Amino acid sequence: MPELRKDPVLGRWIIIAKERSKRPTDFVIEKPKTKSGFCPLCPGHEKTTPSEVLVYGREPGMPYNSSSWQLRVVPNKYPALIIEGDLDKEGEGLYDRMNGIGAHEVVIESPGHDDNFTDLPHERMIMVFRSFRDRIRDLSKDKRFRYVMVFKNHGRAAGASLEHSHSQLVALPILPRMVTSELEGSLNYFKYKDRCIYCDIIRQEIRQKVRMVCENDSFVSLSPFAPRTPFEMWVMPKKHNSSYSDMTEHEMSSLTSIFSETLRRLNACIPNVPYNFVLHTQPLRSEPLEHYHWHFEIVPKLTSIAGFEWGSGFYINSMPPEDTARYLREIF
Repeated sequence: MPELRKDPVLGRWIIIAKERSKRPTDFVIEKPKTKSGFCPLCPGHEKTTPSEVLVYGREPGMPYNSSSWQLRVVPNKYPALIIEGDLDKEGEGLYDRMNGIGAHEVVIESPGHDDNFTDLPHERMIMVFRSFRDRIRDLSKDKRFRYVMVFKNHGRAAGASLEHSHSQLVALPILPRMVTSELEGSLNYFKYKDRCIYCDIIRQEIRQKVRMVCENDSFVSLSPFAPRTPFEMWVMPKKHNSSYSDMTEHEMSSLTSIFSETLRRLNACIPNVPYNFVLHTQPLRSEPLEHYHWHFEIVPKLTSIAGFEWGSGFYINSMPPEDTARYLREIF
């Protein structure tokens, strides 16, 4: 019988369609075909991108915007929002509008065109997570911005338009609805129980061990109770912290280790799976929040959003999270 599950933070209901339940091998993902041709993100093509705003690993003495780097962050050549100008908020009757002011940046995760993020060595992957922190800290200095959205689209089905491994940051002048819903839901729980709901989720999942994927000294990786899609996972710090940009270097290393293991387990279950991951953290320049807990959400692209989902707001998931967590734990 199908089961309705309520997300404890957002109050969002998910349909777990158990009669449609699948095994990982039922998700056959065609291996992406590599295209030849010009890539603006490859070394030697630095002049074809906007000027870098952050670089790691360039050899000493090499000029700005030159080759010999390990990671670069550049403004998106075709940004969703632009950094120049004023917000100019105004009303038009009952409607509100403002200029599309923000920042849109691309994190070029490796100089190797065919490098896969999942397979990056530890020290190379840690650069990616460090770049997120450093760019959030820098963008927070701009008083026009209220939030920095960090995300990665892996695979064409998940929205990646370039083959070269990269992730993105978008600084926004408003808070995304998903973030405000999480803040409101977690605050309501805190007012009622005087505890962080995410901390309670982590404690319960560690105790029950039915939706846990893996853990280390500082982080857990788990399948949430009400996942939107098969193999959705959350990576969360065990110690309460509402701000990603407050991480220490030790925590950064631990995050890299568990993120790498989580993605390798996912890829072993479903080879070549397309996915998105998104960082959820507190608003810019916010004081530490007792009720909120930063985390990453990893959502594989295995299902389609159709009429029922768009019309109702419900997601239909064919695999209970207990099953997906078990597959992920047992894969190696």
